[in-house]
Amino acid sequence: MAQVEKIDTDRPDQTESAVLVPKKWIQFEMGFSKQVNSPTENEFQYPTLLSKYGISKRFEFRLITTVQTNTDFSNPLLKKSNSGLTPVEIGAKIALWEEKKLLPKTSLIFHVGIPKLASKDFQADHLAPNFRFTMQHSITKRIGLGYNVGAEWDGVNKEATWIYTFAPGINLSKKWYGYIEAFGFISKKMILNIV
Repeated sequence: MAQVEKIDTDRPDQTESAVLVPKKWIQFEMGFSKQVNSPTENEFQYPTLLSKYGISKRFEFRLITTVQTNTDFSNPLLKKSNSGLTPVEIGAKIALWEEKKLLPKTSLIFHVGIPKLASKDFQADHLAPNFRFTMQHSITKRIGLGYNVGAEWDGVNKEATWIYTFAPGINLSKKWYGYIEAFGFISKKMILNIV
């Protein structure tokens, strides 16, 4: 009886893994989300599909597709809603180095959202690149620490939104893993609103 290797996913959390899909493997990861952008505006993503293919030990091809609905409740008599495909993202994950003492296992993930590969309501004005350095430390055999830092552009504004994540985790058993996560976003617009 063949035994399947343990897979390492980039979902469901915000912290992306530094581990790549093995060479010639295909892996699909799907997620759903609801985000409240303001008291009168919701964003639903149903689903986001991340498709990954291992090109080599150090390189993974990635494709992200997302179906999204934005709903505006600002006028109680007229609920506005639009749905469709957001710009398809094409990219890769590259293994940079393995963990060694204090040096974390590190990979670089990058994607580019293609404006015309989207439904009319969701087409951006420009390419929408993003990148993220993904890092992982093994504290003990059971306890690990994952964290990311990177930036993304939305294809409309020229300013980057910076992202950071921090996720300590523990293997509870052979089949169970638990973690907590802190993450956030920083943009010039957010800083100007604070000042």
